[in-house]
Amino acid sequence: MRIAFTGPESCGKSTLAKWLSEMYRLPLSEEFAREYLSQKESYIQDDLDSITLGQLADWQKKGAEFVADTEMTVLKIWSEYRFQQASQYILEAHKKQHFTHYFLCAPDIPWEPDPLRENPSNRDELFLLYEAELIKNEWPFTILKGSLKERQKEVLFVLENL
Repeated sequence: MRIAFTGPESCGKSTLAKWLSEMYRLPLSEEFAREYLSQKESYIQDDLDSITLGQLADWQKKGAEFVADTEMTVLKIWSEYRFQQASQYILEAHKKQHFTHYFLCAPDIPWEPDPLRENPSNRDELFLLYEAELIKNEWPFTILKGSLKERQKEVLFVLENL
């Protein structure tokens, strides 16, 4: 089972991924961008390809089953939104990725400031881009809304019924 959490910034992806990883005793693939960008003062579009490479390498190390607190839709939308285009490398990685199920985290929880976050005021707009991308690719997904407990309950319900 490969499970991915996706969506705009500050919507609970990391919190839910860590929780599910512990709950199901699956390896956790953390967001490589955090590690990469924490060592830089600024970034350019080519850095997103480096982040993609690092994320894919981590997935390969994790094996066939893991929980991811990010996936290539994040890099695709981030690149398109910030730089008005995504590289061929990101587009190919996005097209080739496979997860058993995607959980799209809604921006209905308070924004938490973080030095690496950039989009506090447009999370609803970004959410719609994520939803459209998942629909376009016909990937199985569930929208998570509400409190952490409500989201956790929905995740367990969905996974028990896969």
